[in-house]
Amino acid sequence: MLIRNRSARVVVWLTFGAIVLVLIVAPIAVTALTAFSSSWNSVLPSGMTTAHVRESLSADDLQSISVSVQTALVASACAVAVGTWAALAARTAPRRLRVLLDTAYHLPVAVPSVVVGLAVLIAFSKPPLILNGTPWIVIGVQALLVLSFAYSMVSAAAKGLDPALDRVADSLGASPWRTLVTETLPLLAPAIAAAAGLSVALCMGELGATIMVYPASWRTLPVTVFTQSDRGDLFSAAANTLLLVLVSVAILGLLSRVRSKAQVR
Repeated sequence: MLIRNRSARVVVWLTFGAIVLVLIVAPIAVTALTAFSSSWNSVLPSGMTTAHVRESLSADDLQSISVSVQTALVASACAVAVGTWAALAARTAPRRLRVLLDTAYHLPVAVPSVVVGLAVLIAFSKPPLILNGTPWIVIGVQALLVLSFAYSMVSAAAKGLDPALDRVADSLGASPWRTLVTETLPLLAPAIAAAAGLSVALCMGELGATIMVYPASWRTLPVTVFTQSDRGDLFSAAANTLLLVLVSVAILGLLSRVRSKAQVR
């Protein structure tokens, strides 16, 4: 650490630990405790039960988590594919065009998610392309929201690649496609995997735009949690939130293993 004084380091670590405890550990712990509480009218719950957790494994809630996982994976895959393509295109583009691309791809994250949701809802509720009432409008709006993050992460890695590698590959007779597949993409694999992990995490918890466009037949788990909390059923909402956290961590764990293998290669 830059702080060499031992007492100062202890204070810094204690402050950091307190912040993590209050902002991260405590909310998750309270949510988990609420999920197993039968009632909570004082400082501590007055009874414990597994009824709410069992209800979160009902057919409707499992359908919601299935929808969330499918939406997150498809939307993230689309965002990472488009973001990677755009990052590679911007890498060799003229400066003015590169600035324009950076601005365009960062625009979705610069405005509130409800604005993005309303814009997508209006744009795709009339011909020639009607997505309103279909799962694709949910997938599309989530892909749009995480596109900025995917583009930023891959673009930062792409800017760090040595331009001489492309010239060497070209001098050896490699086609642009072969250079892309055998050289550029493998070097960008860790950044692409990291972008995929971040995109999935953001999609799994996305609510602001999703709640504006989702059809009744394609309800994600965050929408279910919001609906339950809105009608005062906090115990069921906590149980579903706990389920959402566990599933998200499991998916991110798998993606982390993929990223680790990409870094080793």
